[in-house]
Formats: sequence, structure tokens, C-alpha cells
Amino acid sequence: MSAAATVPTPAPTVLGFSPTVEKLNQSTLRQWRVLISRLFLRTSIGELFTTAGAPVVFMVGFYIPFAIPWNHFVGGASSGVASNLGQYITPLVTLQAISFAAIGSGFRAATDSLLGVNRRFSSMPIAPVTPVLARATVSVYRCSIGLAVSLVCGYVIGFRFHRGALYIVGFCVLVLAIGAVLSFGADLLGTVTKNPDAMLPLLTLPILIFGLLSVGLMPLRLFPRWIHPFVRNQPISQFVEAMRALAGDTTKRVLPVTWPVMAPTLAWIVGFTLFLVPMSVVVLSRRR
Repeated sequence: MSAAATVPTPAPTVLGFSPTVEKLNQSTLRQWRVLISRLFLRTSIGELFTTAGAPVVFMVGFYIPFAIPWNHFVGGASSGVASNLGQYITPLVTLQAISFAAIGSGFRAATDSLLGVNRRFSSMPIAPVTPVLARATVSVYRCSIGLAVSLVCGYVIGFRFHRGALYIVGFCVLVLAIGAVLSFGADLLGTVTKNPDAMLPLLTLPILIFGLLSVGLMPLRLFPRWIHPFVRNQPISQFVEAMRALAGDTTKRVLPVTWPVMAPTLAWIVGFTLFLVPMSVVVLSRRR
């Protein structure tokens, strides 16, 4: 008779995780850190200068042309819309700045795909999502620079936070969350197109058009009535109104931080995330 088959003793676990899973998680984290270091080393002074300079250009480009029309058509501070133009347009300028910073993630993804970097990654023991998360992390860092410069520029032209520190943190977290989603989407688009030159028009034009057709520059009542539903409900308008509520103002008509005000913004962010996650599975599973 043959000896009885022995059943291998399972490896001891800690908090339900086997050593193999722990090693895998540590390996993925280490790969993520290495890729981030690689991306930081590839970041030039010109890229950082562009990231920091974009909010200045957007602020000047929006403030100077709208300063006189704001007082003439909106009515200035007496209208109750906002205490000043700086308080009104800074949220939109901030969104434009982080959108511009997020384009870098798509450009890097397209470049990596074009040069065959993703193909080399696919032959290595690297999770397909690790390079994406690394590029998105660096992009969020760039978004934080755009956020900081936007707030400084806004302060110069009159923007102020009128609520407590918790609301300031909420404002910044909301902006960076939007930036993270945009970076993730831009990265997937760059991976699919494999065309770095196409990233700027593909990502800049929609954001610019949505920004101009939003309540970020002027109140809803100044738009033609037939386009009101689109202007009121599109994501940029909802993001801007949530940011204005978190920033506060001295006028009596300032938006409160309530569920009806914040829910559409959260719904858009969650909706974009739920759309991008399955798309990333399809895109990354077909990378070559």
C-alpha cells in the first residue's frame, strides 16, 4: 500500500492575509514608488513652470475682459451674486488649472504607449493598473500646485474663504478629487490613442467649452433661456457651485453647504469613477 497522501499545512495568516498576499501587496507598493520616482525624475523645470503659470494665465484671461461687463451686466456686489468678481471666478479658474495639470497624465500615457513602455511593462510581473496609478499620483501632485497658485492669484483679485478651516480642507479635497478623476480619465485616453499630439486638443477643448458654458463666468440668467438646462446641470457648473458653497461669501445669497447643493457634484464624481473603472479594465487588459 502506498503511503497516505499528506495535505500541506496552510501558511499562517495575519489578519486573514497569507504571506504570499502580503508579499504581493508589498511588491505592488514598491513598484508604484519606483514608477513615481521615475516620473518625478522625468519632470522638467519647464513642466513645473507651465503648471504654475497656467492658473496665472487663466486668471488674467478671465478677470481683465470680464471686470467691466461684470459691474455693468451683473451689478457688482450689490447684485448679491458675489461680493466681487474674484470671488466669483476663482473656482472656475481653479478647475481650469487642475484640468490643464491633468493633461500631463494623458500625455505621458500616450508617450509610454507610443514608445512601447507599456508593452515592456506587460512582460514584467507588474499589475496593469500600477503604471496608471503612478502617473495619476504625479498628476495629482501637479494639480496641487495648480490649486495653490490659483488660490494665491484669487487672493490677489479679492477671493477669500469665509467659513472655517474644515470647509477650506473640504474645498481643497474636492478640487484634488476632481483632479484625480480627470487624471485617471486622461491616462486611459492617452493609453488608447497612443498619440501625444492629440492629447492637448482632445482634453483642452471640451473642458474649455464646458467652462465657458457654465455659471463659472456669469450667472445663469444671462444665458439664453433655451440653454439653461444644459448650463445649470453640466458638471463644471455643479463643481463650481459646490466650491462656492465651501468657500462662502459675505452676500446674503451665498450658497449653503447642504446636501442638495453638494449631492450633484458627488454624483458626477461617483458617476465618472463608475464609468472609468470598467473602462480601465478593458483598456489595460488589451494593452500591448
